[in-house]
Amino acid sequence: MDDRLLPVVYLSVLVALLGIAAIFLFRQILRTRQVETALTRLQNSLSKGAGTALEHYELGSIYLDKKLYSQAIAQFQKALKSKDLQVDENAALICNALGFTYAAQEQYDLAIRQYKEALEKQPAYVTALNNLGFAYEKKQLITQAIEVYEKALAIDPKNSTAKRRAESLKRRVVSSA
Repeated sequence: MDDRLLPVVYLSVLVALLGIAAIFLFRQILRTRQVETALTRLQNSLSKGAGTALEHYELGSIYLDKKLYSQAIAQFQKALKSKDLQVDENAALICNALGFTYAAQEQYDLAIRQYKEALEKQPAYVTALNNLGFAYEKKQLITQAIEVYEKALAIDPKNSTAKRRAESLKRRVVSSA
């Protein structure tokens, strides 16, 4: 290769890398702006009066993403108490999110209660089963965790999370016995 082309190649590669970085940065800015716009819209809407269960759930989800757990818990509880919440599937989704919020704060007893409530409303809710298994693991309730993961696998045999965690826990139980 000609020595005069080497700087051009290096500059081209640098420009390409900077271009790719700029694209990723721009996408992140757009996502952040969308979240902040939704946050402002929901806060304004809910400050004017009682909102819908969906609005409280959306605001709680944003707070959860921002790791503002106490605000997320308050919004999920308001969503569960909302008069327009009529479908058990939606209530199960909110209970699961509330349980996830408690688990993020390492309040596993409260998380387990919420996951169980979600499963009462929707028994085949695989995500809630996975989350319940995780909470049992954190509480060192290995037998219950394995049972829950196996129940999730009975519903969804391709559930990679339940399959991986159940196998890992079974190995732990066998190796400690």
